[in-house]
Amino acid sequence: MDDTGTPNALSVSELNRQARLMLERGFGDCWVEGEVSGVARPASGHIYFTLKDDRAQLRCAFFRNRARLMRTPLKDGDRLRVRGRVSVFEPRGDYQLIVEAVQASGEGELLAAFERLKAKLSAEGVFANARPLPCPPRHLAIITSPTGAAIRDVLAVLRHRWPSLEVTILPVPVQGREAPPAIIRAIAQANQRAQSPDDTVDALLITRGGGSLEDLWAFNDEHLARAIHHSRLPVMSAVGHEVDVTLADFAADERAPTPSAAAERLVPDWREWRAQLQAAERGLARAMQARLERDGQRLDHARARLRHPGERLAEQRRRLESWETRLKLAMQRRLDRERQQHEVLTRRVKRQDPRLAIEAYRQRLTTLERQLHAALPRRLDQSRERLEALARELNAVSPLAVLGRGYAILEDDERRVVRNAYDTQPGQTLTARLGEGRLKVEVKRRFKR
Repeated sequence: MDDTGTPNALSVSELNRQARLMLERGFGDCWVEGEVSGVARPASGHIYFTLKDDRAQLRCAFFRNRARLMRTPLKDGDRLRVRGRVSVFEPRGDYQLIVEAVQASGEGELLAAFERLKAKLSAEGVFANARPLPCPPRHLAIITSPTGAAIRDVLAVLRHRWPSLEVTILPVPVQGREAPPAIIRAIAQANQRAQSPDDTVDALLITRGGGSLEDLWAFNDEHLARAIHHSRLPVMSAVGHEVDVTLADFAADERAPTPSAAAERLVPDWREWRAQLQAAERGLARAMQARLERDGQRLDHARARLRHPGERLAEQRRRLESWETRLKLAMQRRLDRERQQHEVLTRRVKRQDPRLAIEAYRQRLTTLERQLHAALPRRLDQSRERLEALARELNAVSPLAVLGRGYAILEDDERRVVRNAYDTQPGQTLTARLGEGRLKVEVKRRFKR
């Protein structure tokens, strides 16, 4: 609401835009079945019509990029199944269906059967053919209706592009129950002719014009697909228009979207070949002329370089003399460098003569020897005096000196020193160590003092 409490209002365009978004997001793609009425085809190429049943109707828009793929034109009274998305045409607020695909009512069962048979044959390898067709073929066999528009288009393109091609038409019905066995017999006949040494058939075209799914159903026959797969001749299939696909197309070595396109693929345009040959001829002539010009220039250069042998010998003699002079100078410089290096090395060898080193070491040894003879008596006197002092100090603390003053050391049988009278037992034998000799004594009695 605004400041006065009045509810905010949407504009008409905003309401239509939100309604369109809600419909497109809510429904997405859907299928609708009904009867066609009010078909309109303006200059834009779009198709507008109404789809209705006994209780309601729905406006439909079939835009040009999709409508051009229709096999048969729409007309009032057709019963169709239409796939599209629900939307709103905002400028007028019209609720409509944007059509993506159109299918005749009842085609759903045929398409399901087509997919089942396609999967079966694919699993068996029936669609594995990919042999190249000769371009151009020597002798083309065409299996089609002799009165249809397809053969007229094919022959017109072949005559225009490659007039010399030999063509054999094997007439067959191209729709109805009798069509598949007739086409199978024609394939066998073409392969039999190809085995004859007198015949040159080397390619096979199976074709017919466009039509509804029911019209083209003969080319979805399982036995026909197998016959195409087993054909010794390479097979091109051109059944219907660009949007039409049959099992015969899958089983063939190559598929063309239309009969005319098949003829264009089978043979080149002789005018283009002639233009290519003429261009190749002109290129070859230019290359030959350029080669002649290059060879002429090389010949001129060779003539200019060709001189009298005496001139070449004189030139070689001058070059030899120049090299001899340069060699003498180089040898003289090399000898000078070697002489200088020899003098340097001689001085270095003299400085490093071992006799000089030996004499120096001998003089040093004599000096050291005199120093040793002078220092040895002094060192002996000092060592003797130090030894006597240490002996006096050692004798002062030696237990033997104590024993010499009348003391004794008692030891038990295990040579342990007895320091306490109570460490002995009466009757125990001890050893008394004196200043001179030892005594065996026996403990008679122990005293505290």
